Amino acid sequence: MKEFIDINADMGEGTGLDERIMPLISSCSIACGGHFGTEETMRTTVRLAMKQKVKIGAHPSFPDKDNFGRMRLTMTKQELTEAIYFQLLQFLAVCETENAELHHIKLHGALYNYAAKDAPTADAVVEAITSLKIRPKLYVIHGSVLHRKAENLLPLVFEAFIDRRYADDGTLLPRTEEGAVLASPKAVWEQLNLMLGDGMVISNTGKQLAIVSETYCIHSDTPGSVEILAYINNKLNEKGIKVG
Repeated sequence: MKEFIDINADMGEGTGLDERIMPLISSCSIACGGHFGTEETMRTTVRLAMKQKVKIGAHPSFPDKDNFGRMRLTMTKQELTEAIYFQLLQFLAVCETENAELHHIKLHGALYNYAAKDAPTADAVVEAITSLKIRPKLYVIHGSVLHRKAENLLPLVFEAFIDRRYADDGTLLPRTEEGAVLASPKAVWEQLNLMLGDGMVISNTGKQLAIVSETYCIHSDTPGSVEILAYINNKLNEKGIKVG
């Protein structure tokens, strides 16, 4: 069992919970205008992260505030590259004026899921990041298309989700399906504990899936996210594991 683990959450998304969540996590991914966010929300969230000594990440998405970035948009590869590039450029400008270090980039919603399996989408993501002439860490699913496309170009951190149920093929169960979101502190803890102890997760049909992960995500808009995080922090402390 690890001595320290990284718990990350998507932040700056208008939940009103950021100040309560930030002390309970160790890295955050901040919405940068695609699915949510303005310069003001980015700046406020960056400052909060710095205050709590939480690692700062950018959280780009399909440019689709109407659907909170959770629907795939039909875009050309060039259009998508430019959309991601512009979001990251905005976020980097905020980080620069706040003297904040960009630790990582993590995709949001439909873009995250689609880049994991579609080569042109993954290429658009990698091109957008590398064209900025920076090399932040990229949070990805181990074994995904984006993993393969980015592995020789960017430092990677493999991610698993503790508040989402997995399907038999190792992808996240769609939010439209019953039981896709784990909102019980006990259920989230059991999933995290199995990931940490056995390197596996149980699918929605009961299948055991091997999982490689270095950072563990909870969504800030998951019902009861604050209570869930407080619960798992206490459980980790009981095992001598610190979030950090």
